This record gives sequence, C-alpha cells and structure tokens, in this order.
Amino acid sequence: MKRYNKNKQLETVICNCCGKKMAVSHGILREGAMGVDHAWDYFSEKDGQVHHFDLCEECYDEIISGFKIPVDIEEQAEFL
Repeated sequence: MKRYNKNKQLETVICNCCGKKMAVSHGILREGAMGVDHAWDYFSEKDGQVHHFDLCEECYDEIISGFKIPVDIEEQAEFL
C-alpha cells in the first residue's frame, strides 16, 4: 500500500500481505517490492473494480513458491 504526501512524493510503502513497512528515502523505495494495479473486466465477479496492492520481496517469494507453474524469469540486460 503506497502513501504519498501532499506534494505527491512517495512517503510510505507497506506490504499488503505481512504489513512490513518498507524503507523509503526522499521519495524513493529503497528495497525490493512489487506493486500491482489490476483492472478487472468482463467475465469476472469483480467487473469494473481496480485493485491496488504492494508486496515485499519476501512475501512475493513465498507466494510464487506455491505456484504449480513457475514464474517465467528472464535476465534484464540494462537497468533503466
């Protein structure tokens, strides 16, 4: 869960799964996290809803460890 200050600068990121408050310094997240923004559409029970959540790296790793089909991982040649 991201929170921004009145200047729209990132102030806080909290993992929606475990509640861990992640390190943010000068508006920059300083540790591994995954942000999800998903708009549900037709053929779902959540049609018209947009869900937003954030996961710390540890919770992400725990969740994907239970997948029957592993996550497809590729190495990035350049970091932007």
